[in-house]
Amino acid sequence: MDKLEEIIRKYALINAAKHGGQAQPGAVIGMIMSKHPECRKDAGQVSKTAGQIVSTINKMPLDAQTKELEELGGYQEKKVEKVKGLVDLPEVDGEVVLRFAPNPSGPLHIGHARAAVLNQEYRKRYGGKLILRVEDTDPRRVDPEAYQMIDEDLHWMGVEWDEKVIQSDRMEIYYQHALELIKQGGAYMCTCPGDVFKELKDSSKSCPHRDASVEENLALWEKMPETEEGEMVLRVKTDIKHKNPAIRDWVAMRVVDDEHPRVGSKYKVYPMMNFSVSVDDHLLGVTHVLRGKDHLANSEKQEYLYHHMGWEVPQFIHYGRLKMDDVRLSTSQARKGIEEGTYSGWDDPRLGTIRAIARRGIQSEAIKELMLEIGVKIADSTVTWKKIYGLNRAFLEDKAHRYFFTPNAQLVEIQDVPESLLGSVERPLHPDHLDRGMRKLEFNGNVYLDQDDIPSSPDKVLRLMDAVNITFQDGKAQYHSEGIDEAREAKAKIVQWVPADGRIETELVMPDASTVTGFAEKSLSTVQVDDVVQLERIGFARLDQAEDGKLRFYYAHK
Repeated sequence: MDKLEEIIRKYALINAAKHGGQAQPGAVIGMIMSKHPECRKDAGQVSKTAGQIVSTINKMPLDAQTKELEELGGYQEKKVEKVKGLVDLPEVDGEVVLRFAPNPSGPLHIGHARAAVLNQEYRKRYGGKLILRVEDTDPRRVDPEAYQMIDEDLHWMGVEWDEKVIQSDRMEIYYQHALELIKQGGAYMCTCPGDVFKELKDSSKSCPHRDASVEENLALWEKMPETEEGEMVLRVKTDIKHKNPAIRDWVAMRVVDDEHPRVGSKYKVYPMMNFSVSVDDHLLGVTHVLRGKDHLANSEKQEYLYHHMGWEVPQFIHYGRLKMDDVRLSTSQARKGIEEGTYSGWDDPRLGTIRAIARRGIQSEAIKELMLEIGVKIADSTVTWKKIYGLNRAFLEDKAHRYFFTPNAQLVEIQDVPESLLGSVERPLHPDHLDRGMRKLEFNGNVYLDQDDIPSSPDKVLRLMDAVNITFQDGKAQYHSEGIDEAREAKAKIVQWVPADGRIETELVMPDASTVTGFAEKSLSTVQVDDVVQLERIGFARLDQAEDGKLRFYYAHK
């Protein structure tokens, strides 16, 4: 029995086990094409052979089918457990080994968070291993600072790895496997100009170098480090008539003249992503690869290399694109904006980088929750700030202490306040957790209010939280009454306020990078940098800096 017949027979037996002993030819063919894409080029033969084998198996008694399937390794239907969008991994047999593989072109953004979080959660679910692999084999796309930024961003997200690999340390390994591939006849040296090869490829015609001898290819391989960019490349043999031209004889190694930030000018020949990724996934024992569906063609390219080398193909799990409204996710665009002065840095609040999101007070738990909800579905997902804010609010509501901040502050001197009402006003740090204590605001009749809260009509009553009710006559503040009942009867607007004495100069950086200035109550002087508080009537904000008696917060959301 040849290899194709063996594959078809096993899938036919599996399908028969699912359907009471009667396999479905169409389903069997679908399973083969999905699991063994290399068979697609022989679709006609597969279809014919599958029909014959299915017919034979369907005539077998059930016990004979079961016995033969057990001899071929058996089959057990796996139950799919849905947990917040996170389904079980397919074909788990032994230790699960995963990898998160960013390119060090800049810090991580929210798009990276999906892969990082999902790999981490699967690692925990299966008690497996997670490898952090920094893919830096394109010297032109390496930011030296990114190596550290990636680690910092992952630590913030709570992602832990068991092993770290940097590809620029593994160049000799790639050379070794390229040499082995050439000797096995799975790759060849191509000296065609790029435009010439494209014409051949698009016409499903072989490059004239494709049939060169192993000795000829090895001779060119030895000369490759002495050549200039574009003079020659190493190509992996695929199906030159493949329906997708991008998959036809793809480039494995090429010359890059630029110096590498880590290894300098030691190397000139660098592997392309599909080659280095395949070699590393195999050598590191990766069992499951989580990647976007934009890598579908890359997965198929890599399978050709696996088959040339006789390696077991890992399970590829593809998911849809992640889009985010009104946020820059492109690292190159963000870098350009930083260089031009449009953005203040990688943590500018208008960017979708992990550090920008963290600086605003978004909790890592909220990002994790979001990614678990999205899961690994193949459909595209659009993330909105509204969704992130809703998840983040659930984590902050209970722990963020409350304080007063008046933006666009205007000094107001309230006339005729009864002396009995002057003194300390106490408000809880958190209304649902009185055990956390109280904060004191000294009320002497002189306060700062938000200019936008001051009514233009003398008939409007304003309630200062836990203090007094006032009106404005000819632009001057006038005591109106004391209690909340009077305020409700007058349908008063209830506002926060800051004592004129003991105020703290404060600025609030908004999501659009604009800055709002004002005064905050002095109780905020005890808050630590990175703490997130709730500025009453304004929203959640993270303390970014406390220097020279001034505070700077980054606004998160309502």
